Amino acid sequence: MYNPRDKKSGNDLIEKYAPLVKRIAHHLLARLPSSVLVDDLIQAGMIGLLEAAKKYDSSKGASFETYAGIRIRGSIIDEVRRGDWTPRSVHRNGRRITDAIAHIEARTGSDASNTDIAAQLGVSSDEYHKLLKDSVESKLFSMDELTRSDDMGPGEQLVDVDPGPMNIAEKSAFVGALAEAIKTLPERERLVLALYYDEELNLKEIGQILEVSESRVSQIHSQAAHRLRSRLRQWQE
Repeated sequence: MYNPRDKKSGNDLIEKYAPLVKRIAHHLLARLPSSVLVDDLIQAGMIGLLEAAKKYDSSKGASFETYAGIRIRGSIIDEVRRGDWTPRSVHRNGRRITDAIAHIEARTGSDASNTDIAAQLGVSSDEYHKLLKDSVESKLFSMDELTRSDDMGPGEQLVDVDPGPMNIAEKSAFVGALAEAIKTLPERERLVLALYYDEELNLKEIGQILEVSESRVSQIHSQAAHRLRSRLRQWQE
């Protein structure tokens, strides 16, 4: 384990895992407004790396790289949240979309289409796509948000040293519910989530695979996030 009092050990660690920090920072940058600087994300990621070095316990079974990746990502996400760069109107419209999807799917028993959602909101298709575009940034950490408790950041929650049997059981049950909810998404939304979160492709690369624009991929990602939120409401109440 890294010794925080050993300067050489710390420097070696930073040098070895700096590429991991940069890779995660650049991946997240693709989902953030242009005003966010990658250097700020890297700095936050480095803090996560050092925290990982201090708290890593090899007896828990996870490799240091896996553990550090969670810490780095969590540290960057928490830093972005502290910036509070999303306007309240965007959050409000995001809730309206989620509510509209829940209402339509409860009434029809099938996936809410773009046309259905726009009609429920009382806006045109173009206006709905604009709302999706705006909400992309507020929902860009949707998968982390869905697995995050109110008093703990995503990185901290995922690497909790001793969460207790009740919390472990609840977390396991929710992860199972999330996995099942993802299976029920429309095929294109499932594919975008898989390419983005599992394959770690950026929006441009996904657009090339699907032969659609980067903005369209953003809309699909955002709508998938809203649909998941509407289908997992019982876990957020």
